[in-house]
Amino acid sequence: MSALSCVPAEAEGVSRALRGAVFFLVACGFTTIYLVQPVLPVLQAEFGVGETTASFAVSAVVLGIALANLPFGRLADRHPIHPLILAGGAVVSLGGLLCALAPRLELLIGLRFLQGLFLPALTTCIAADLARRLPPERVNVILGAYVAATVVGGLAGRLLGGWIHPLLHWRWAFVASALLTAAATAVALRVLPREGRRPVAAGAEPGFAALLRRPALLRPVAAGFGAFFVFSALFNYLPFYLAAEPFRASTGRITGMYLVYLLGVVIAPLSGRVSNRFGNGATLAAGAALLGVSLALTLVPFYTAVVLGLSGACLGFFSVHAAAVGALNRRLNRGRGRANALYVLGYYLGGTAGITLCGHAYQGWGWGGVCAVGAAMALAILGIGAFELRRARAAGTIFVAEGESTRCSG
Repeated sequence: MSALSCVPAEAEGVSRALRGAVFFLVACGFTTIYLVQPVLPVLQAEFGVGETTASFAVSAVVLGIALANLPFGRLADRHPIHPLILAGGAVVSLGGLLCALAPRLELLIGLRFLQGLFLPALTTCIAADLARRLPPERVNVILGAYVAATVVGGLAGRLLGGWIHPLLHWRWAFVASALLTAAATAVALRVLPREGRRPVAAGAEPGFAALLRRPALLRPVAAGFGAFFVFSALFNYLPFYLAAEPFRASTGRITGMYLVYLLGVVIAPLSGRVSNRFGNGATLAAGAALLGVSLALTLVPFYTAVVLGLSGACLGFFSVHAAAVGALNRRLNRGRGRANALYVLGYYLGGTAGITLCGHAYQGWGWGGVCAVGAAMALAILGIGAFELRRARAAGTIFVAEGESTRCSG
């Protein structure tokens, strides 16, 4: 008998075990992504490179995820999840140990890119597999653990990388992360239910090309691209900004700034309720406006202003992110898996583009250049939100699913 067909008391225990395994594995995956972000100035000094080059240690992982997400999504549709998790966990863990030994930054960046290529096996594949196979009443519970793990993992990576360096060295953060990922992989392989190869019905779902021809789906993808563009650049160049005059902050103090990331745990589900009440367009526009104002606030050369600006940026980012995902999924009855894979692709490409372009802006114009580029992108997201809002008001409807709608009140 499979783990999914146990008696109710056993099923509840399996549910707790699944939540724990999913949370552990996904959190370790996201820890890997942001491990070196708070110590980028240390990498810059140690390897004698510029800010943009040092930042490739983060953007290389993000680019790898963006490129591998669609292939792994297709693999998750066709093959059992356990071999994918084993391959992903093995490569990410081994890659982390090799990163700890890397003598040159070029090698470190290459290994980080390799980690990014296999991280979707620990994140995207898990979500797709569970959403497909679990009973409907358990999907939201399990995937709730997934969403929470993305926030906690993102914060944990920054804290681990930033707090371990003053005590030991940033290389030991890679060792710790690799061991944790290996342990999480072992737990997931033991707990996650097994299944055989799943036959795929030809033509049952719209393909990527068909989805890309629908502007109503591309607008949320563009909003997600823009939101992560700004967010990634902001938090990637924050260490350089705070390490310089007039702040001259220590690595520990810079790392503490990332605690504002915990606001995502609160704002992400709240944004969903706000979108249900006022519409996705209004939430997109409000989140983008808050993002732009918060960027300006970080220009004030006081810690309090920077903390407030970062807090507002987190609230704005997670509002846009949640509203964009909601808008995408409400417009589909079929093809949600591929549509969400496209969203994740655009999301991570936005992060890579933001880190790269704002790196040149930082070298040319400092923190003000980063904020200027970010504000321009926030303005573009605001335009998308305003268009969505006008469209909904003109039609008098809020789109719920393809071919379905509900009449707006008032």
